[in-house]
Amino acid sequence: MAAANPHAWFRLARSAGELVTPTAENRMVGYPYTKHMVSVMDVDMAAAVLLASHEAADALGIPADRRVYLRGWCYATDPTYLAEHRELWRSPAMAAAAHEALRVAGVGVDDVAHLDVYSCFASSIAFARDALGLRPDDRRPLTVTGGLPYLGGAGNDYLTHSIATMAEVLRADPGSYGLVSGVGMHMTKHVYGVYSTEPGPVAPPEQEGVQARLDAEGRLAIRDTWSGPATVAAYSVVHGRDGEPEWGLVVVDVSEGERAYAKVLDPVLLAGAEREELVGTTVHLATGEGGVNVAAW
Repeated sequence: MAAANPHAWFRLARSAGELVTPTAENRMVGYPYTKHMVSVMDVDMAAAVLLASHEAADALGIPADRRVYLRGWCYATDPTYLAEHRELWRSPAMAAAAHEALRVAGVGVDDVAHLDVYSCFASSIAFARDALGLRPDDRRPLTVTGGLPYLGGAGNDYLTHSIATMAEVLRADPGSYGLVSGVGMHMTKHVYGVYSTEPGPVAPPEQEGVQARLDAEGRLAIRDTWSGPATVAAYSVVHGRDGEPEWGLVVVDVSEGERAYAKVLDPVLLAGAEREELVGTTVHLATGEGGVNVAAW
């Protein structure tokens, strides 16, 4: 999609193998993600969205076929810290915001012809597929821009690009619906918008109720320090610019309803973390220098 987008920063089509295989030009950044798999903010890009009332659009002489309407939207948040999330493989707030935006628009996800889900990392795309209930055989492209790693991240301005691009796509497909999503922080902040060239009733989402239901689910407690056995719930390995692993981070379950963070510093363990799946395995934590937990097998 980015290769065909004249506004993309990287207009180069790469195979799946080229994206996931570490090389000198495509170093591992944070296992399991290589450089070609993550968003790029260091781009010189700009976009703009003009929002106007019908009266203002008429006064400006904006043709009817150039107008795109926001039909539904919602914003919701998950707990601030990743370790507080009860399930690390999904986002309840993402699902809630998506469903509320679609409800306000009066459509279902199967009625949406065009999608642009936020794609800072592959995990955010997988989370969005689950949140929207997209089937594995769904043939709709998940982006109209090409996504953050390939269109260019442009920092927090990426959503301006995805909304502006979606407006162009909808003008070329009158009457269809387009959905745009955004993610902020550590899979914490989520927003969805539904657009169409067809106007419709405008009603704000029941955002406070959505958030209240999410907050009522509670969050796990985080232990600053922990000594003893723990179960790996998630992990990553940070690599330097030379492509070599530098240190690892594990999120671990330490007791019922409690989690902790820990560093992995042993080079042998770091190498093993990229050869074998660690989620569900037992590690032993000890509090190291500066009160930082260190994990060992």
